[in-house]
Amino acid sequence: MKSINVMIVGVGGQGSLLASRLLGAVLVSEGYDVKVSEVHGMSQRGGSVVTYVRAGEKVASPIVEQGEADFVLAFEKLEGARFAPYLKKDGILIVNTQEIDPMPVITGKTGYPSDALDHLTGIEVEALDAKTLAEKAGSVKAVNVVLLSRLAKRLPFPKSVWTKALAETVAPRFLEMNLRAFDLGYGE
Repeated sequence: MKSINVMIVGVGGQGSLLASRLLGAVLVSEGYDVKVSEVHGMSQRGGSVVTYVRAGEKVASPIVEQGEADFVLAFEKLEGARFAPYLKKDGILIVNTQEIDPMPVITGKTGYPSDALDHLTGIEVEALDAKTLAEKAGSVKAVNVVLLSRLAKRLPFPKSVWTKALAETVAPRFLEMNLRAFDLGYGE
């Protein structure tokens, strides 16, 4: 059983915690020992939210150190650039191209860097407009499921495991929208 180390990073309110619960549910259903740790930094005021998901035959610690992540799932470009150093040499950054202004940009102290991802080398970057796909599915709040579906394509589990986890985790009134978001992100 190959270990899997994932970091889910974003800004408060983007649904990264639900994404980590969904990923954890899939990994547990596939027989992995799973550890999840959430770090909230001023998340209610638009600050960073980081979730570590580690899975393997036996996992002792939930924390992913720099250079250990197989994947960083980033809900926003600057968060993707900030946490890219946590990826392994051949790691993959899956990043939403949405730009959410951090406080220094909001207060006018600096501008949003248009080249936030341009300096990244030695890793694969898959950038997508998850916000537009989520809106197409029915709500911008489904960005988390769109991004998670891109990760799902890269992991060795059948799509049915992911949709089952969605059905068991998401409130019934939001299930159809989230299934549409998953399909749009998955690219069927």
